[in-house]
Amino acid sequence: MIQWIIPLAFICAGIIAGLIGEKVIFKKLKTFVTEKEVPGSDIIFQALHRMTFVWFVLAGFFWAILGSPVRPDIANAFQKILTIIFLYSVTLVLARLTSGFVNLLVRRTEGVPTSLLSNLAKIAVLILGTLILLQTVGVQITPIVTTLGIGGLAVGLALQDTLANLFSGFYLVISQQVRTGDYVKLDDGNQGYITDINWRNTTIREISNNVIIVPNSKLASAIFTNYHLPAKEITLTLNVGVSYDSDLELVERVTVEVAKEVMQEIAPELIANEPYMRFHTFNDFSIDYTLYMRVSEFFDQRIGKHLLVKKLHKRYHQEGIQIPFPIRDINLHGN
Repeated sequence: MIQWIIPLAFICAGIIAGLIGEKVIFKKLKTFVTEKEVPGSDIIFQALHRMTFVWFVLAGFFWAILGSPVRPDIANAFQKILTIIFLYSVTLVLARLTSGFVNLLVRRTEGVPTSLLSNLAKIAVLILGTLILLQTVGVQITPIVTTLGIGGLAVGLALQDTLANLFSGFYLVISQQVRTGDYVKLDDGNQGYITDINWRNTTIREISNNVIIVPNSKLASAIFTNYHLPAKEITLTLNVGVSYDSDLELVERVTVEVAKEVMQEIAPELIANEPYMRFHTFNDFSIDYTLYMRVSEFFDQRIGKHLLVKKLHKRYHQEGIQIPFPIRDINLHGN
């Protein structure tokens, strides 16, 4: 029993060191780096989560095996198992880092990342790490790669729809026809914000907060309108008619003033793009015009129209400008 004291001590020391490293050192270092606002620090610490404890425990078991009285062949087997666990943990850390930094890069360039790119990056690192792990422990990977290549043809034939959605997702992301955060309207009338593009589906969130799931292959071949391309800013249009007795110069001045007030409330950054209006029709009961005003994005049209109707109605009433409504005269002739 005495000869097992040192190995057990190494194991206990590894567990204690892992707990201290994870709960104390790792936590304090994370707090320090977060306060310094080091770029990408949250990704690194998320990738290393729990790994400090695992590596210290592995080190404890490794030294315990070296100091234990077990046979060399058993010791070698245990060392190989520890090596596999260590290499897999390193692979997992690299996969997390790759996924996190891919998301960070996409977020900086496009705004909102998609799970498709990050998941594929993580899978690629995991596959590469697994192959390196197998090669390290003495497993020949050439026959495995060959078998996977032949089997991949059969799997590809069996999963044609899945692969079509996968490559369609790639096409949508790379072509940037749609991006997460864009507001789109499909040819079937469904519309909403793109929240994610994964390996099979594109998720669209409606204004009512319902979710529409569209297969990537369907979206890639659909006719749709992207209201965030080429820019998020959009022109709000409002059709109004005023009485034939109105002073059209006054109508134009008052309408543009009200539109500027609304822009100052909902889109002050676009105030340089002054609103304007154009008269266009001598209608049966009114002279009609269309007001054009820039807003920050598609959804802002709702609040913009709401404010315009309220403010125009109030201001027209103050200025004596009438918005006419149809009137029909009925003449009754008696016998």
